[in-house]
Amino acid sequence: MSSLMQNNLFQRVVVAIAGIPLLLWINMTGGIPFLVLVLVLSLAAMFEFWRLATHRAHPPTLLLLLPLTAFIQVNFYFRYVDYWEALLVAVMILYVIELWRQQGSQFLNLGATLVGLVYVNLSFGALLRLRLTDAAPGEPGTVVGAALVLLTFVCVWAADIFAYAGGRSLGGKFITRKLFPRLSPKKTWEGYFSGIIGSFAVSWLCSMYVPGFPDGHAPLIGLLVGVVSPAGDLMGSMFKRDAGVKDSSSIIPGHGGVLDRFDTVMFIAPLIYFLNSWG
Repeated sequence: MSSLMQNNLFQRVVVAIAGIPLLLWINMTGGIPFLVLVLVLSLAAMFEFWRLATHRAHPPTLLLLLPLTAFIQVNFYFRYVDYWEALLVAVMILYVIELWRQQGSQFLNLGATLVGLVYVNLSFGALLRLRLTDAAPGEPGTVVGAALVLLTFVCVWAADIFAYAGGRSLGGKFITRKLFPRLSPKKTWEGYFSGIIGSFAVSWLCSMYVPGFPDGHAPLIGLLVGVVSPAGDLMGSMFKRDAGVKDSSSIIPGHGGVLDRFDTVMFIAPLIYFLNSWG
C-alpha cells in the first residue's frame, strides 16, 4: 500500500473515530445543536454544488445562495412560513436575479442553480424534519425522531460497508454484468445484495434493542435503505462525472466533501420521511 493510500486511510479512521460519536451525541441532544449540524452540512453542500455547477454554467454568487440556504433550513426548524413558501421565495429571487445577469445561458444558469438549491435543501430539510417527528413547535425533538435519524445513518453505513465487503470478496463471481457501469464501473450485483442484507440486519437489531421506533418500521426502513442506497451514491457520481471532478471538495479529510460523504443520506432521508409520515 502506497504512503498516499495509507495517509488517506489514516485520515478516514481519525475522522470516523471523532465524527461518529459527535454525530450520535448531536442526534440524541436534538434541538438547536441538530439544527446547527444540518445548517453546516447544507451550507457546505450548497458551496460544493455551486463549485460543480461552475464547470457547466454560471450560477449566481454564493453571497446569495448561502443565505437562501440558511433561510430555508432555519425555516424547516422554526416554520416561520410553510415549507413550500420558503422554497418559492428562494426560487423567485433566483428568477429575478437572472434578469440582470449577462453571463452564460439563462436556461443553464437557472437549471444548475435550482437543481442544487432544491436537492440540497429538501434533502437536509427532510433529515431535520425527521428528527422533529412528533415534536411540538419549539421542542428539541422526540425519542422517535432520534431513533429514525439514528436508523437512517446506521443503515446507510451498514449498506456501504457490507456492499464494499461483498463486492470485494464476491464481485463478479456469480453475476458478471456490472450494476451501473456508466456512472460507477466498480459496483457489482453481489455487492448490492450484500448491502441490502447488511442494512436489513442492522435495522432488525435496532428494532430489538433501541427504543423509540414505530412498530414494524425499522426492518422496513432497513430494507428500503439497502435497496435504494446505491441511487444516492450514483446521484453524486452523476453530478461529479458531468463536472469532470473526482471529489466535490476536500473539506472532510480522507472523505472528500459533504456531497461525497452524505450523498446517500441526502437521497434516503426524504424517502424515510415520506415512509414515516404515511405510516
